[in-house]
Amino acid sequence: MHAISIEQPGGPEALVWAEAPDPVPGEGEVLVDVVASAVNRADVLQRQGFYNPPPGASPHPGLECSGRISAVGPGVSGWAVGDEVCALLSGGGYAERVAVPAGQLLPVPEGVDLVTAAALPEAACTVWSNLFMVARVRPGETVLVHGGSSGIGTMAIQLAKAVGATVAVTAGGPEKLARCKELGADVLIDYREQDFVAEVRAATGGAGADVILDIIGAKYLARNVDALAVNGRLAVIGLQGGAKAELNLGTLLSKRAAIAGTTLRARPSAEKAAIVAAVREHVWPLVAAGRIRPVVHAVYPVREAAEAHRTMESSTHVGKLLLTM
Repeated sequence: MHAISIEQPGGPEALVWAEAPDPVPGEGEVLVDVVASAVNRADVLQRQGFYNPPPGASPHPGLECSGRISAVGPGVSGWAVGDEVCALLSGGGYAERVAVPAGQLLPVPEGVDLVTAAALPEAACTVWSNLFMVARVRPGETVLVHGGSSGIGTMAIQLAKAVGATVAVTAGGPEKLARCKELGADVLIDYREQDFVAEVRAATGGAGADVILDIIGAKYLARNVDALAVNGRLAVIGLQGGAKAELNLGTLLSKRAAIAGTTLRARPSAEKAAIVAAVREHVWPLVAAGRIRPVVHAVYPVREAAEAHRTMESSTHVGKLLLTM
């Protein structure tokens, strides 16, 4: 097969389309002929040499894909050759074929085409596992989503609204905030011009956000805690603003608040399978009903993966960037 390989860490030009060994499905795995994949921040970090795949994972980037099953390994039931699927991956999406644990497969949702389905697995699994399995968002609560115009953010807005939460978002500039509003965001905060702590407090009568989904990390840690309501929950899922920060624990204790830090890629297969099963049960019916829709900014041929990475790093996009085979 052919795949995007990273021969030496570096800029987008480090992504090389070249021949690679064909994957072979092992026990409990299926082989998927990839139709499309999606670009995630983790792929950029891997390309730069900062985020190596977990042991045993494909060396090729790509944390999600859509396609058709072309082979079924031993011990797999419920899936057959020819099934159209999308999948959560530990790597290997930027390739013509990828071996996937059966527990990480999802059927293509009703009403979504096969290419667009590649935009769903990583965002849906990340948002559902953090907002609902970790932070336990409830109807009537206020959720603050940082990076509301990102792939994760656009999914988080829609899911939080679907369960009856009030959604505040941060994004850079009026155009991105307008897109967030179209998706259902109630409180729009331009992080370039406004203090999100003050804006969230003003919008909640001084109470603060019940749940914050954060992709920034260290730069926002203290301010996130300031923005939390009593009994608030902060889920940190990214480190775009650094990994080390100082925190006044007195503020955390006075609010009886909780901070959770999670990643998805390196989780054991059983944990990923549990998340995927929850997404299939809770999120897929909302997608089929049209209440959740994947937001796709642009679609690139996989040979133009470097250009897709440049777009990702420019942060000019809204939603997901897809790669087609």
